[in-house]
Amino acid sequence: MATELKDFVRNNGSHSSNDDSPGVGPDQSGKAEQPLLESESTTSKSQSAGCIVSANLDDMEKKYAAFVRRDAYGIMGRGELPMVEKFLLGIAMVTLVPIRLVVGICILVMYYVICRFCTLFSAPNGEDEQEDYAHMTGWRRDVVVHCGRFLSRAMLFNFGFYWIEETRLYLSEDEQSEQTDEFKRAGVIISNHLSYLDILYHMSSSFPSFVAKRSVARLPLVGIISKCLGCVFVQRESKASDFKGVSGVVTERIQAAHLNIHAPMMLLFPEGTTTNGDYLLPFKTGAFLARVPVLPVILRYPYQRFSPAWDSISGLRHVILLLCQFINYIEVTRLPVYYPSDEEEGDPKLFASNVRKLMASEGNLILSDIGLPEKRIYHAALNGLFNQS
Repeated sequence: MATELKDFVRNNGSHSSNDDSPGVGPDQSGKAEQPLLESESTTSKSQSAGCIVSANLDDMEKKYAAFVRRDAYGIMGRGELPMVEKFLLGIAMVTLVPIRLVVGICILVMYYVICRFCTLFSAPNGEDEQEDYAHMTGWRRDVVVHCGRFLSRAMLFNFGFYWIEETRLYLSEDEQSEQTDEFKRAGVIISNHLSYLDILYHMSSSFPSFVAKRSVARLPLVGIISKCLGCVFVQRESKASDFKGVSGVVTERIQAAHLNIHAPMMLLFPEGTTTNGDYLLPFKTGAFLARVPVLPVILRYPYQRFSPAWDSISGLRHVILLLCQFINYIEVTRLPVYYPSDEEEGDPKLFASNVRKLMASEGNLILSDIGLPEKRIYHAALNGLFNQS
């Protein structure tokens, strides 16, 4: 599948660069040649090209359905909009967007100041090339956690998520009375991944640690916040030995959270990338190597116009359109803590597969066998098609 689409992108790219039809490319003198009237052959070529593009899009949407956007803004958020929608976007751009940007920056700076104050005269952990304040205790930790949860919810509110609908599922009535204990006994939160907004929700709900790129630790404002969260930093282009070290740190953090209710839980997105919210990709086994109970959480972002899912759309376009939408929605389903069987403890792949099937069943999600490599190919193909038009 991947090879076929790579060939398709390569072939279409070479075809577009060699296109000699009038009105498309420059002439030999370097000036653009534009006929007054299109010939019948030119018109038929354009119609044929449109049919080919449409057919190719249909084929790609079937192969890469987990990454296809189906909201009012079209593919990659670049679809043709009616005048009414353009008018509403224009109004939002000069009213909502500036207000939300200013408020968002104020919230970020406020939390940065809190984290900076709470880490004064406190040395971070520096084991295994990691630097964080995950195990900070006492009043400092309480302030960081409670302010972090409150301000994360405030940021979501600023983005238009005024209400969050949460549903908790339990296997029996007896387990409801053990809700708090079970939540603390889980070592890691397992969540499907739709957007960067997922992290804000989980910060507002349980304030866990998570895995982030090492470059995040050096970012202004965000760097100290990520260290207070206890992020495990990883270099994506790292060598296998470095990856093994990060995997070991994650496993230790999960086991510590399982044994110690005061240790921060880990949040992991085992799919490894974001989807449109209708599918569940194969799980990586890193979250299940610790062989401890996990807490599955399913997120959805219902929408009518713009989908908050970050699937096949640029980051900048996504942020702008999100800020332009007055109301956004999150639906959260918390499943019971999943305790692995003896067989699952000895087989992380089986453990991951069974948790994935449970989440797909309870969340009415479709299981898909594609992943990040296919998503990159799909994005490259979409860019190729758009560049031809």
